[in-house]
Amino acid sequence: MIVRRYFDTRRSTVEERESIVNVLFRLGLIHVNATVDYKKSVLLATSLSYVIVILDTSIVNVALARIAATLASDISGLQWVVNAYTLTFASLLLTGGALGDRCGARNIYLVGLLIFAAASTLCGFAPDLTTLVIARVAQGVGAALLVPCSLTLISQAYSDSQERAGAISVWAGCGGVAMAAGPLVGGLLIYWFGWRIIFLANVPIAICGAWLTTRIPAAAPTQRSAQTDVAGQLAAFAALGSSVAVLIEGAKRGWLSAPILVGIVVAVVAWLSFVAIEWRRSQPMLPLGLFRSAVFSASVFVSLISALIFYGLLFLLGLYFQGNRGWLPLQTGLAFLPLTITVTAGSFAAGHLCRMYGASRVVACGFLLYAAGFVGLVALAGEAPYWRIAVCFPPIGFGSGLITPAVTAAMMSTVEKTRAGIAVGVLNASRQCGSAFGVAIFGLLLSTVQPAGAGVRTAVTLAVALSLSAALLWRMTLTRAARASEVAV
Repeated sequence: MIVRRYFDTRRSTVEERESIVNVLFRLGLIHVNATVDYKKSVLLATSLSYVIVILDTSIVNVALARIAATLASDISGLQWVVNAYTLTFASLLLTGGALGDRCGARNIYLVGLLIFAAASTLCGFAPDLTTLVIARVAQGVGAALLVPCSLTLISQAYSDSQERAGAISVWAGCGGVAMAAGPLVGGLLIYWFGWRIIFLANVPIAICGAWLTTRIPAAAPTQRSAQTDVAGQLAAFAALGSSVAVLIEGAKRGWLSAPILVGIVVAVVAWLSFVAIEWRRSQPMLPLGLFRSAVFSASVFVSLISALIFYGLLFLLGLYFQGNRGWLPLQTGLAFLPLTITVTAGSFAAGHLCRMYGASRVVACGFLLYAAGFVGLVALAGEAPYWRIAVCFPPIGFGSGLITPAVTAAMMSTVEKTRAGIAVGVLNASRQCGSAFGVAIFGLLLSTVQPAGAGVRTAVTLAVALSLSAALLWRMTLTRAARASEVAV
């Protein structure tokens, strides 16, 4: 009680807390369980929040048909339901980490969690599509605040490098389980309670996480003098939003219509403005100097492509299974299992395979597995039995699981330690951007290329081409980087 009261009434750094605990432990005033409870509270709170954030990137795909029926939405409306979340998440992810450094990770984390809970409540009771999309934007804001700060909290709680690595593995593993279980959990919840429950179920979990967070001592901000890059943030949001809006609305409104032409102009101006702003700032949101490294640039690109393919596939299949085959959400969730479970298996295998064969080969192999699986998915264009579709899922899922950790490992080996945090943030943001573009592009093909089977075949062909291109680019980049390092030595 003495230690907890002290933690609650004084803002102290991690080093101060650890020295205080050590002194009191030597005096016999506390037991080791005090620090263990603190670490467990941090890990449990951050893992719970990460679970609901990841769930909301996959669980919605099995609810799309029900949402469309209830709120009278077309494909473009459903694309906004998915992308309102991922776009906001991607745009604000780097800012969330910067705010955590400036205002304290626990404080920003708690704010993000409460925003996420309130937005989930609004999603669950949304009376129309517009309200649902606005609520999804708010969910993205909450997710962008809490995800980077959750990693900061774990780093603050676990000073020992081995313990910290284990805690981060648990945190990431919870996200992997959420990703794998998302479609099935969503299908079950929708079957029993309707589609609104997939959002409302977040609320008690978020409240539990918030309660645990209040038990975590607040560390002092690490960068009080750091300035938030507001101009860069607005430019990034405008650039991503207008680009995706053009892809989603172009077919429906007409590619030469005034709103779409204006959107194209806004996108070009916003992207150019973003680069100019970040280039001139002394403390940019995105240090453009990182892209001088060919390996870093390739890592960002292939991460974007991987997410584009995978999440575009989830969106496409969610609509295909329920719209074209008339399956219920529960059947759709079960159908996704061979895909999502193998993602988790690939993630666990990636570390061992990277040590044996190197990240370069593992990433290339992941994209080749993508291509092989998508070649088999040409069966989607017809009325092939489910088993023919299901046998194509493990290569895609396992490949996806390999790519993310292997790319991260390759990138981190070339980035200075002082920039490791921002580099990981950029990589995560690129994945969220890829997810948004995947939903926009695959949805565009599904809605414009008729009949529906031809649209599916076109999307699958595009996925194969992107996979092979990413594999080739990655191998070429890392081979050249290896040769350059040998010459330098």
